Amino acid sequence: MEKIGLSPGLMHILVRPFGRPALPYWATAIPLRLIVGYGFMEHGFAKLARGADSFVNILDAIGVPEPHLMAWATILIEIAGGLAVLLGAFISWVSIPMAVVLLVAMFTVHLPYGFSSIKLMAVTASGAQFGQPGYETDLLYLACLAALVIGGAGRWSIDGLIDRRWSASRP
Repeated sequence: MEKIGLSPGLMHILVRPFGRPALPYWATAIPLRLIVGYGFMEHGFAKLARGADSFVNILDAIGVPEPHLMAWATILIEIAGGLAVLLGAFISWVSIPMAVVLLVAMFTVHLPYGFSSIKLMAVTASGAQFGQPGYETDLLYLACLAALVIGGAGRWSIDGLIDRRWSASRP
């Protein structure tokens, strides 16, 4: 920024408004873990609440091979993977099947509906009516998973605990 004529003081104001110090990464990993973990678990539990057979029927209707196996695999990945992310456990490993679930959902269900995940169709006396969601939310979840894989789950996580124990045991 100095090349474009901004003083270091002005750069500081632009980069860190209100003089706040930058947060350590673990402080930003926690909200990512909370929203991604809870979000995945909520989707898995919602599929169970409606009955796994309903999800099997949806997968069969859109032509997913082995819909019964894929339905249960998806539910298990969403619940177990969501819990692992919530706890910050084995992020690099659990992110792989979670990303696959997101990519499959994006390309088989959400892509035809465009980018936006919120499509207000009408507001009636019974409330707002929305259209089919696009792939925006899938991309947001993928970006959060990528950030957690690249930056780590943070100090206050199972991965952080394992890393500290591993580092302490090495000479």
